[in-house]
Amino acid sequence: MQDRSDAPHRLDATGADQHAANERLRARGPVVPVVLPGDVAAVAVTRHEELKEFLAHPEVAKNARHFTALREGAVPPGWPLATFATVEGMTTADGDDHRRLRGLVTQVLTPRRVEELRPRVEELTDRLLDALGRAASYGAAGVVDLREHFALPLPMAVISELLGVDPDLRDGLHQLSTLIVSTTTTPERALAVNRDMADILDLVVARRRAAPGDDLTSALLAARAEDSDRLTDRELTGTLLLMVVAGHETTLNLITNAVRALCAHPEQLELVRTGKADWADVVEETLRYDSPVSFFPFRYPTRDLTIGGTVVPRGTPVLASYTAAGRDERAYGPDAARFDITRRPAARHLSFGHGPHYCLGAPLARLEATTALRALYTRYPDLELAVPDHDLPPHPSFVGNSAEVLPVRLRP
Repeated sequence: MQDRSDAPHRLDATGADQHAANERLRARGPVVPVVLPGDVAAVAVTRHEELKEFLAHPEVAKNARHFTALREGAVPPGWPLATFATVEGMTTADGDDHRRLRGLVTQVLTPRRVEELRPRVEELTDRLLDALGRAASYGAAGVVDLREHFALPLPMAVISELLGVDPDLRDGLHQLSTLIVSTTTTPERALAVNRDMADILDLVVARRRAAPGDDLTSALLAARAEDSDRLTDRELTGTLLLMVVAGHETTLNLITNAVRALCAHPEQLELVRTGKADWADVVEETLRYDSPVSFFPFRYPTRDLTIGGTVVPRGTPVLASYTAAGRDERAYGPDAARFDITRRPAARHLSFGHGPHYCLGAPLARLEATTALRALYTRYPDLELAVPDHDLPPHPSFVGNSAEVLPVRLRP
């Protein structure tokens, strides 16, 4: 019923079988009507070229004032996806506001600053690998959840140190950000999650105001003290929320998906071992083949807009389907569904976005993922999945894209 050409596709909130569903959606066209939780109508852009055009289109906005159904009160209270639409920050800002907010972060998250983080990322990686071995030694038959013990704590530690988040707050931030990304969160729980997240971020701000450091939060507070018009309190909190969620959830999924793909394609791992490819190739192909983000909300046409021959009415919420576009045969050839780290050109994918909202954290994510994979396979070159790949449960979300757990046998 969902795949009839005249029926909107109801997105599966559990995140199950995303690639199979994406294949059917691409076959229907580059722009497909979908139904979101709460029976909210939207569309998804599913093909590479059309998505690239849409992401950079000058008449596409991010501010929720353009979201017709939300403005007219047709979106139910406690809607699980409301945070993506209503948080105040650079992801929901347009024009001068977007440039102002993005500029504040860009001043701190410079290429030089990212490169200066390399020794710290390497140090954290080595510590986590030591702990991973100890966790495996206590597990049944040497099995350990690589996602929980390695792919998660590395980006969480890095983004927390970058933002000035103290260690006692990090577990809470991760748990709450996972619930924000989840599309199975109930309305009642969603409201509580947003309150709890705001409380923790307020505490982060209070601590850095009392004891400034060499971190992004302190830098933003200094900019606000210098000129309060440059950054409101809600924009400060919204910026931190964006950085916490995007700064670790996506890299967590990227590392998880890369290890999963290499376990399923040992011939690709052999290419790295023999010097025919490198870890950067693994990262770029994982971003294309199994993007950490699937259907990312939201953008809104500011007028009726024709994309790929389909008219998208003004004010319609549009999702960018990075996982669908990443396997578009029109862009990547008939073998688009194959994991191939020698694929060229490299980094052609859209998984970090395109246009004015291109991900500021892309260099940091690449640094963390390449460092993590190189060190992991140096320490444990023969690691393998401890369960069949098809038995890995999906993360319960159509926004994020990954397995919820990744049990591996290290075999040092």
